[in-house]
Amino acid sequence: MGGASSGVAGRVRVRVPATSANLGPGFDSFGLALGLYDEVEVALTASGLTVDVTGADAVAQDETHLVVRAIRAAFDVLGRPQPGLALRCVNRIPHGRGLGSSAAAIVAGIVAAAALAEADGPASGAGWMLRLADELEGHPDNVAAALVGGFTVAWSDAHGADCLRVEPFEQVRPVVFVPTLRQSTEASRGALPERVPLVDAARTLGRAALLALAMSAAEPAAADTRATTLLRATEDFLHQPYRLPATAATGELVGRLRAMGIAATLSGSGPSVLALAVGGKQATVAAGAVTGEFTVLPLSVDRGGAQVLTVDRNG
Repeated sequence: MGGASSGVAGRVRVRVPATSANLGPGFDSFGLALGLYDEVEVALTASGLTVDVTGADAVAQDETHLVVRAIRAAFDVLGRPQPGLALRCVNRIPHGRGLGSSAAAIVAGIVAAAALAEADGPASGAGWMLRLADELEGHPDNVAAALVGGFTVAWSDAHGADCLRVEPFEQVRPVVFVPTLRQSTEASRGALPERVPLVDAARTLGRAALLALAMSAAEPAAADTRATTLLRATEDFLHQPYRLPATAATGELVGRLRAMGIAATLSGSGPSVLALAVGGKQATVAAGAVTGEFTVLPLSVDRGGAQVLTVDRNG
């Protein structure tokens, strides 16, 4: 299967960044793409399915694999017949750590399917890809950032998911602290109350608006001013007060970094910690603030989102 006559490519390789969601007050809406990547190669075959995974244990290697599910869903949306598939996945994004591993898998599958079917890619805008990724993931924050890169604000309405991408300021230096502990998003959401006080919702809304401005490259500010603003803007009263007590080491690290003047939050639902350092000096200070309980990952901001690296039209 494949070739020009069917309008379907034979083989494609895609790269998708890790992401950190929420960034404190932007619950289920803010996302930041990070310079840590999963790569997926997909080849069309006459029939059947093979899945080869490197870098992740206990990952499904059948039709329930997230990349496979996303490819199948995308081919259905595009009105293409379901082909046989051969997948090779190189996983570098830690699973169950709040760094968007499931979002990366979903986006990888959708982008690969679009390339295979010669449909519009992420460079043409989020569009149908984001809507489908949101349906598969259940919320649009991580998938939006993984798809288009940078800092994103995502939402869903009657028309499905949409997002606004903002170019983050140049001096931001994300530092991620990854514990050995894994945690599912579903378990973390179970710690959240059904209702929060109105005063907490209002305070968080103000911080979220401030954070959106503070992250923008269009908002000029000196490094010290930006760091102070980010520290204030990443305060959250909706989800972190309920999640942090369940992971003592994570909560202690967030508190320690913030006491040092560094904007630190849970990465997504945790248990990883994201520090939004400003400049190399603060990033170095942040990276030195942790013991052996965490793996420290000084990262760049990914500004390109999901990328099609190679396409072989002959399969």
